[in-house]
Amino acid sequence: MEYGFVDCHCHISAREFEEDLDDVIQRTTEAGVKTLLAVTEGVGEFDRVLQLQERYPRLVAPCFGLHPLQGGEGPEQCSVKPQDLEAALPQFYKHRERLVAIGEVGLDFTPWCAPTQQDRDDQMCVFIKQLHVAKELQLPVNVHSRSAAKVTIQTMREHGISRALLHNFAGKPSAALEGVKAGYLFSFPPAVCRNQQRDKLIKQIPLEHICLETDSPALGLDKHVRNEPRDVALCCRYIADVKDVSPQTVRLVSAQNAHRLFPKLKR
Repeated sequence: MEYGFVDCHCHISAREFEEDLDDVIQRTTEAGVKTLLAVTEGVGEFDRVLQLQERYPRLVAPCFGLHPLQGGEGPEQCSVKPQDLEAALPQFYKHRERLVAIGEVGLDFTPWCAPTQQDRDDQMCVFIKQLHVAKELQLPVNVHSRSAAKVTIQTMREHGISRALLHNFAGKPSAALEGVKAGYLFSFPPAVCRNQQRDKLIKQIPLEHICLETDSPALGLDKHVRNEPRDVALCCRYIADVKDVSPQTVRLVSAQNAHRLFPKLKR
């Protein structure tokens, strides 16, 4: 069976794509991308993701989740609060048949984003509740773990999570290998091509535990240019170079990994 690219973590419902979405989708499919896992950051995006699945049913795979940071970009961002889940929880259950994963969920302990212990406690509370939803609905989780790699992996293990993607992973190799032991997978966006900071990490994670992502519209090759799902080919080539294998091998194995991790994806 031939596999195309699977972009395991993108924000195709973002406002940055609203004006030319059909053109973005055309470039995406022309680049050989077969599946987009469309993650959310807040409940306000849930309906938009479902609409996109209806519009592009063979391409868009919906994920619902509350990101650990809420409130837009920059200084307005603050830690998610337990009460933010009140509107989201019924939606997880209502649309359970359409969801392929719970995400984007996780922890972000970056000091200026979560300056207090209460912020970190609130994030942890929301994260754990969403992990329980994932277990109940028998869905994998699509996970954010900035400045919190070790505790994120430890928390998932403690709560019996067996299927998880740690997206844009930037933790220490030792933390990653703990995740590998737990059966978790890791993905890297085109931004890793800008420098060699994550080469050691990519080398140490077995290819059977690696997926591809763009995190578009952010984290592209050029931080000042909008990232698109078609750019998943960039991280594929970069990972291939770091691991000294062919891009075709990375595309095939990463797509097989994605279908194993997210069994509800369409072939």
